[in-house]
Amino acid sequence: MDSRPADSPDPLEPPASAEAPAPDNPAPDNPASDTPDTLPPDDVAAIDELGKLYQSLKDELGKVIIGQNEVVEQLAICLFSRGHALLMGVPGLAKTLLISSVGECMHLSFSRIQFTPDLMPADITGTDIIQESAVTGKREFEYIKGPVFANLLLADEINRAPAKTQSALLEAMQENKVTVLGRTYDLDKPFFVLATQNPIEQEGTYPLPEAQLDRFMFLIEVDYPSEDEERRIARETTGVDREPLNALITGEQVLNFQRLVRRMPVPDHIYDYAVEIVRKTRPASDDAPAWIKEYVGWGAGPRAVQYLVLGAKGRAALRGNYMASLEDIEAVAIPVLSHRVITNFAAESQGMTSKKIVERLMEEMRED
Repeated sequence: MDSRPADSPDPLEPPASAEAPAPDNPAPDNPASDTPDTLPPDDVAAIDELGKLYQSLKDELGKVIIGQNEVVEQLAICLFSRGHALLMGVPGLAKTLLISSVGECMHLSFSRIQFTPDLMPADITGTDIIQESAVTGKREFEYIKGPVFANLLLADEINRAPAKTQSALLEAMQENKVTVLGRTYDLDKPFFVLATQNPIEQEGTYPLPEAQLDRFMFLIEVDYPSEDEERRIARETTGVDREPLNALITGEQVLNFQRLVRRMPVPDHIYDYAVEIVRKTRPASDDAPAWIKEYVGWGAGPRAVQYLVLGAKGRAALRGNYMASLEDIEAVAIPVLSHRVITNFAAESQGMTSKKIVERLMEEMRED
């Protein structure tokens, strides 16, 4: 099957720059929005169908994942917005189980790569091996595809492999293609990379480069369960083995819902909000507050604007709304921006994290 870039908002147009893909619908000469103010009846019905499917997906995942409702929602937003996700959390919080369970709930091919320091790029993309031809009897090279050739790819503990190996995913995540020995192969669509990372272990790890981080739509923080949830975990996961999960959605349905999310109407003030908050994260910008210049080394790029809008559209669609709202874009601001705002030493010395910076920016914008 042909494929389009997984995290590029426009599959048909070339990127506007090396750092940011072109938007799904390039801005027309007319400054008015190029999306309709309201959805046609067919799309309204499709959003209702998506809402029911999302509820069924949550119920199915709830058979194995206790709590983590916000994590499940953010993961679903990425899936239906054609984005990738990086899950960050300490060991034992069911990050890997959640991703593999999502794969089990979909009629999609699934691959898992356990990243280790000795993992090589060819272990991800595949390589040529010598095979004896059944026709000619001669030995010839045959390309054996790697685990990246799947609809849903779990990159477990992605920061345990060096940058050389991490870079094997860059082309796949951006362009839905893999180049091996000068030959380019298209990946099947839909294509998602869902990666996990442990924030507390630093020995034997390799921090993801900013270029790799920027390709993840969301950084999803997985926190400890509540006391009641932990009590349920103790009760429900120490008995008999669970039944296999039911596959609820096909690849074609995923693609249709992804196109539906792109057609969601967005008011102009939501676009303005996305641009304003991203520009405020850049210390060199005239729009940045003085405290941003003190604490931030590098701010978010244009891709953050695109993902804020797409995330707001996806959240609105999953919740059965027919237009993105300010509440939607605020809800996705932290997972979109927290891994794109790079703090400096002054911020680290005072405990000012990227998440706190985004929260403070949102609070100031509410007061304006």
